Amino acid sequence: MATTRLYNTSGTATGATKYTLSMWIKRSKLSSEMNLIGVSSGNTIELIKFNANDKLYWYNRDAASNAAENYTSNVFRDTSGWYHLVFSYDSTESSAANQRKIYINGVNQTWASAAAVQSNAVPGMNLSGAVRNIGAESTPSNYFNGLMTQVIFIDGTVYTPSTFGSINATSGIWVGNTSPTVTYGNNGFNLDMANSSDMGNDVSGNANDFTVGGTLTQIKDCPDNNFATLNALATSSYATLIQGNNTVKGNISTNSAETFSTLSTNNDGKYYYEIKCTVVNGVDNPNFGFIQTARGFRLQNGEPGLGGATSGSLDIRVQPDGKLFENGAASGSAVISTYTDGDILGFAIDSDNGAFYVSKNGVWQTSGNPESGASRTGAIKTWSPTDSKVTDGQSVCIGVYNTAAIADANFGNGYFGTTAVASAGTNASGNGIFEYDVPTGYTALSTKGLNL
Repeated sequence: MATTRLYNTSGTATGATKYTLSMWIKRSKLSSEMNLIGVSSGNTIELIKFNANDKLYWYNRDAASNAAENYTSNVFRDTSGWYHLVFSYDSTESSAANQRKIYINGVNQTWASAAAVQSNAVPGMNLSGAVRNIGAESTPSNYFNGLMTQVIFIDGTVYTPSTFGSINATSGIWVGNTSPTVTYGNNGFNLDMANSSDMGNDVSGNANDFTVGGTLTQIKDCPDNNFATLNALATSSYATLIQGNNTVKGNISTNSAETFSTLSTNNDGKYYYEIKCTVVNGVDNPNFGFIQTARGFRLQNGEPGLGGATSGSLDIRVQPDGKLFENGAASGSAVISTYTDGDILGFAIDSDNGAFYVSKNGVWQTSGNPESGASRTGAIKTWSPTDSKVTDGQSVCIGVYNTAAIADANFGNGYFGTTAVASAGTNASGNGIFEYDVPTGYTALSTKGLNL
């Protein structure tokens, strides 16, 4: 959402002292104040946000200026997956523990600080005439940086998380209920964000539509199919991630930096992704490929969990001069055509047969055929699928050096940064949107692609 919010004006509540709020979010940025809900009307204020230490914070001030603030004991620093959040408010309850509750993926969170609201106090979300902001404070400011979907508000009734989701018996993962049976009340709404031309459309039947402030983009990433992004927790401090953690750029003139994908391939299957070389600077900057997941992270420049290949691992990339960068060293001759600003590289990893293919602007290099199977025709790198270096899967790796390099990854959302693909290619797997045709049998690096 970045600098975008959704807002509307609350009407007369069905039950002003009670509500339930359910939403799905995926964080992109950590360690900064970011609002999920922001309401300010007269003396009444309501804020639900991540604070700078990544705890959830809930602040209420009523019309008489009585204030109460709570924050969680737990921190929430996962940028790789979706959280399901449920907030319940009931000022008719006598104990602070029962007045305001937060559930994450169905689990009730403990408060590091638990202050009581005033008896029968009306919260900002249910205050008649108050402007309700989703994704920002009321000013607006402190925007939420990440993804958000299926925002449901219930006026006058407290529901438990089981109304909105449940544990999948096979996977053990918390999954959402897209059609909860609820009584919305006058102020209630359901923003499923399914209509890309009307993202604030309320599908509850109440017509409590929201206005979009800024630019809100609909992408494929959702709780039912979580796509890879670049990993904020596995990125050098010498690089900066933006655009929902799908763009990386260097931020210091004298050092190299690396970033890795949040999802890794399985040790079987076939996977495809694309990277746009937005700004290229030099023969090796930026470089793209993959690194063997389990052994590929090490100390570099004093930063834990980052860096190139360790002994016995597999680190394979291509660089702008066309050479193969393998386990820390460049090959003597080019294996692909040189690439420059604006070129789009496609990458196909065939884990079944042990092969890595690269395309440039839709043309497979070295006459590569990712559909060739065991013959591995034109692969720029091959290996034994049973090799211990690769049996744990591969994580996408991007290396940048100094402030000049910028790269945009498309793991299937159909965007390079904020720019949609010019004309989507074919995709037989039906999983993801890419600039160029996806080879038959290949899928996106997502939970559906990984069969998770």
